[in-house]
Amino acid sequence: MLIVLIAFAVFLILGMPVAFAIGISGFLWFLQHPELPITIPIQRLLSQTVNFALLAIPMFIVAGNVMNSAGVTKRLLDFASTLVGHMKGGLGQVSAVLSTLMGGVSGSSIADAAMETRMLGPEMLRRGYPRGFAVAVNVWTSLITPIIPPGIAFIIYGTIGQVSIGRLFAAGIGPGLLLMVVYMITIWSVANRLNLAPEREKRASGKEIVEALGKSIWALIFPVLLIVGLRGGIFTPSEVGSFAVLYGMLVGFLIHREMSFRTFYWETLENSLGDIGSVMFILSMSAIFGYGMIWERIPERLAQFLLGITSNPSLLMIMISIFLVFAGLFVDATALILMLTAVLLPVARQVGIDPVHFGLVFILSAAMGNQTPPVGASMYAGCSVLGATLEEYVKASWPFLIVTVIAILLIIFFPQLVLFIPNLIFG
Repeated sequence: MLIVLIAFAVFLILGMPVAFAIGISGFLWFLQHPELPITIPIQRLLSQTVNFALLAIPMFIVAGNVMNSAGVTKRLLDFASTLVGHMKGGLGQVSAVLSTLMGGVSGSSIADAAMETRMLGPEMLRRGYPRGFAVAVNVWTSLITPIIPPGIAFIIYGTIGQVSIGRLFAAGIGPGLLLMVVYMITIWSVANRLNLAPEREKRASGKEIVEALGKSIWALIFPVLLIVGLRGGIFTPSEVGSFAVLYGMLVGFLIHREMSFRTFYWETLENSLGDIGSVMFILSMSAIFGYGMIWERIPERLAQFLLGITSNPSLLMIMISIFLVFAGLFVDATALILMLTAVLLPVARQVGIDPVHFGLVFILSAAMGNQTPPVGASMYAGCSVLGATLEEYVKASWPFLIVTVIAILLIIFFPQLVLFIPNLIFG
């Protein structure tokens, strides 16, 4: 298995797409075991996607694109601006709040970083924001988006680990709000040092806030409806994605009336096909790689190794989090969740860590790789939009990196930040 892992690392260094690096590395393992039928990789490739629970993934991807086409993003931007535009570094504060609100729409850190940098970045530059800081704000705040429900990472983790997806959705709310607060404090601190002006001259009136809330209400109640539907047994995790698509179409066609059938077919569905294909292809390829890891008893060996170091739940989670942050520097978060959930979750369960609590730390730690070099997809998306150099971005990112690490440590040492809302809703 060591040769396979080395091959996987070499493929990534050479710039091979993650899905192919996973699949080819897994196939090399089968070539080392001629006693196994060579048809098994093909069977695993196909059988991995024949999982009814995973139907929610393409549905939520379509739902996110439908909601964007329905004019939801612009309304959420106006609402965020009304709430926090009067604060120091107002546009940066808007980015933090908008990323939190966008969790119920896109669920993608990369899409959120690109969208917000494109919408807010040029105005930030006109208002005197350093280019690197303008990118760093929009890229790091996008880390909030995948942990606010509904998140595709939750569905993958919950399906593989047999963890309640409804509880995972609810668990993301507390950490998401925590990240929003620490990022807003960071932006305020840097804005004071750089003397960056607010977006608005004065605080919005109650009437303005109510009007902005009314315009964006259909997006704001969306994650609430999903959690209520799961809690009430109205939807299964597989069905809730289909409801999300129908809800988005209702908003776009009948309420906002900003989406036409032409837009739906030729833009929304076309964009969704590319996103669905990339996620499902990684998922399929990971099955080949995962077969070898199970055959070699990697989960059991890793559990024995980690438990030989410590059985303290908090220290164990810190060790796993450090490993995931490092792995995320080179491997996409989705691939990490697919490959390592079955490896690391049994270790967490063995020392009594709640699987929902562990899932939030797991997903958040793995997702940080999108914000960091050398292969951070969100980082490159933001830098390309504003033309920032990697040096400018990295220099401006240190405060956000530090507060993100602090937030993860708080989540590790205070499990109720994660579990309070799921326990309140689901018991």
